Amino acid sequence: MATMKDIAKLAGVSTSTVSHVINKSRFVSEEISLRVTSAAKELNYYAPSAVARSLKVNRTKTIGMLVTTSTNPFFGEVVKGVERSCYQKGYSLILCNTEGDNERMRDSINTLLQKRVDGLILMCSSLEGERLDIFESYPDIPVVVMDWGPMLFTCDKIQDNSLRGGYLAAKYLIDCGHKQIGCITGPLTKHQAQMRYEGYKRALNEAQFEFHSEWIIESDFECEGGYQALKKMAEQGALPSALFVSNDMMAMGVINAANELGIAIPEQLSIIGYDDIHISKYMSPSLTTIHQPKYRLGQAAVETLLRKLDEKTLEPQVVQLEPTLVERKSVKRLDS
Repeated sequence: MATMKDIAKLAGVSTSTVSHVINKSRFVSEEISLRVTSAAKELNYYAPSAVARSLKVNRTKTIGMLVTTSTNPFFGEVVKGVERSCYQKGYSLILCNTEGDNERMRDSINTLLQKRVDGLILMCSSLEGERLDIFESYPDIPVVVMDWGPMLFTCDKIQDNSLRGGYLAAKYLIDCGHKQIGCITGPLTKHQAQMRYEGYKRALNEAQFEFHSEWIIESDFECEGGYQALKKMAEQGALPSALFVSNDMMAMGVINAANELGIAIPEQLSIIGYDDIHISKYMSPSLTTIHQPKYRLGQAAVETLLRKLDEKTLEPQVVQLEPTLVERKSVKRLDS
């Protein structure tokens, strides 16, 4: 019967490299992986099954992830970071879509735990404020929650500094000479939306600017919400000179509504968004926005989860990633 040593000799690599390719325990280049798998086939080598390995080491090398459905590409960009990191670390990813349904979310968590995943990454806004007793039955399964508010169960958290991001957005508009600045928020029951709005208010308070309630509209983080919010604001009277829109998807809807209303951006209305999704630079005009490190959010979630698997005594931690400003063409400078 062929051994890994035989494969290594035929493929011209080390035995440890053969082990990494067969067990998917470390990233190996595509060229070397092909050489190893070709040598294994030629020698009729049969690797131990994943089930057999998992029983031996008490690891399935599998991570489960729950995501809320949304048209927002933000979620897909974060999942890409999770999936790529899992692959590089030799893990498989099982992705479940909750459709925003709490019952489906609980069923999916239960299914993933029964499949003996090594850990869970949760990216579901419906989790905020939820107590999930099921985790008490699986105390050794680490859980990482991404970018939502306070949790009522033990977990690590990866989050964007939304307060800082909202402040950066409004401060940039102020620094560009704008004094009449409105805000289209996300649902203020959600932690992210509330923090971005608080950051906006902090910047305006610092500048001692007056708040106008007709220029602050709560919406839903989707394109249609941004579209309807600008229409509503325009119906209420004169518009501000600039708007902080709390995510890029709503900003897209705002730009669409502005075009229909004959409002030129940025000549008549400046807009700054939030997230820096991939398509934001292809909007017309290209969108000035606050960059969230989406790929890094996904990567940090996997790294945190694997660290918790290796060091089970670690206390729950919060990993906070900092937003940055991306200047494009949707904000007019009044100070020049």
